Amino acid sequence: MEAAEFDKFADEYLAIHTENLKLSGETPDYFARYKIDELRRRWSAERRPEPRAILDFGSGVGASLPHLSRAFPAAALTAIDVSERSLEISKARYPELGRRVLYAGEGDLPLEAGGFDLIFTACVFHHIDADQHIDLFGSLRALLRPGGVLVVFEHNPVNPVTRYIVATCPFDENAVLIPGPVLKSRLRQAGFAEVGVRYTGFFPHALAALRPAEPALAWLPIGAQYYAVAVA
Repeated sequence: MEAAEFDKFADEYLAIHTENLKLSGETPDYFARYKIDELRRRWSAERRPEPRAILDFGSGVGASLPHLSRAFPAAALTAIDVSERSLEISKARYPELGRRVLYAGEGDLPLEAGGFDLIFTACVFHHIDADQHIDLFGSLRALLRPGGVLVVFEHNPVNPVTRYIVATCPFDENAVLIPGPVLKSRLRQAGFAEVGVRYTGFFPHALAALRPAEPALAWLPIGAQYYAVAVA
């Protein structure tokens, strides 16, 4: 999807997303929050040093920013996106949360090399042409300090509910879902030596009582979403 398309949907993004997710029984904020909660849980379990600087790549209207701020309160936040209108909405929603950077969608990322400990990106790469993935992952790796971490959340195309939700979402019209093993391979080709993939989102709202068991199912490739953790 081009920047102009993101700009077109920016003002209606939350309303469209809310309607589209009704099948799951959850809100857009639930999905934004659970990703960061899972990231925080993994970060603590692996006893990683607290990040000083975090980049939200493809941050859109800023859904992840308050949750990143809550989970990593000592970190400076940067939000980058190709949609100028989305960044304007993000700034209006959370003016105190970090800086916003506009990216042209091609060429070098307008950020300092080695400036981040953690880069987070959620459901962005299925909007980017596959032939650009490896180069872009390489560009993101260059933004990480030694030992820094890139975390990539994506929809799982194996899950039929996920496929239906994506197929009926207006701003996912041009989305091409990426299987977990394919994403892992592209990250390795981009120079990340350590890459792991875990699956999540197994239980809808009606079965929310079972969600505490999800970490034990992370190996099972049928969750609604998955995430890759790649270490520079």
